[in-house]
Amino acid sequence: MFSNEILKGSIRPLIIKLIKENGRMYGYQITQKVKEISSDTIILTEGALYPALHKLVKDGILHVETKQIGNRERKYYSIPPQQDRTATAKLEEIKQSIQILAQLFDIKTNPI
Repeated sequence: MFSNEILKGSIRPLIIKLIKENGRMYGYQITQKVKEISSDTIILTEGALYPALHKLVKDGILHVETKQIGNRERKYYSIPPQQDRTATAKLEEIKQSIQILAQLFDIKTNPI
């Protein structure tokens, strides 16, 4: 079982990583990708995802674009080119944190 407390601190870097790798994504797509990558271990709820997305947009790290798909509106999130360096720095920050935690808990890992 994956701890919700750990997920709370990892959700924004996780979103950044997925969007960086995929170019642009919409909310449901992000939840499904997390579920797939984690082999159904991590279920990202709307209540956790959308506040994190909104915060990243507010901070200027993500750009949101609305498209009409049939009779529905879909919001696509992407990293604007001017924020690529900031996004990369956020990912490096979480990688370093994970490495430090692995050392503290004496977990043998491969370098990230």
